Amino acid sequence: MKRQQNTPSEAHDPSTIRAWFAGRLPEEWTSAGAPTIEIDREEITVTLEIALPVLADDASDSDQAEAAAGRISGFREDTRERRMGVADEAEQRFGRTVSWAVTVGGRTELFTHVAAPVMTRLRQPERQVLDTLIDGNIARSRAEAVAWCVRLVGKNTDQWLTDLRAAISGVDEVRHAGPDAD
Repeated sequence: MKRQQNTPSEAHDPSTIRAWFAGRLPEEWTSAGAPTIEIDREEITVTLEIALPVLADDASDSDQAEAAAGRISGFREDTRERRMGVADEAEQRFGRTVSWAVTVGGRTELFTHVAAPVMTRLRQPERQVLDTLIDGNIARSRAEAVAWCVRLVGKNTDQWLTDLRAAISGVDEVRHAGPDAD
């Protein structure tokens, strides 16, 4: 697939990507709430919030979970062709894969996603950490153990990562406002 040529700042600017999706997504997909759009170097993940089906007041937690699962499944099938059309446009425009997720009543289901390989060199003490996770049946391989560690760090340092991302964004804004700005 041929990708549209954008300037580096345009193709990588999260606000530009979010603005494009805000204008491009059908209104009925955003009626329950604004989408959450997460962006990295390889992927744009669009998470849409859709309304939980209305059930009787005495509906059990199990019934609520089944209603949410049905709503998610129906949305996925009913919107597949349109989502793929939007994804194709965005992929050409921004040079990243587009993935989709839906949130219903606090439950989020990811439809598609990129599992990007990451290569690293580890010294023996670090490899021993991974091997301990394998020996403890936490992970089946070193790759799975690394993914587990990354999720754990992300979960336990959420505020720090949020602050770091905000600082990086501020640096990008200053850089783009520099003397070479248009």
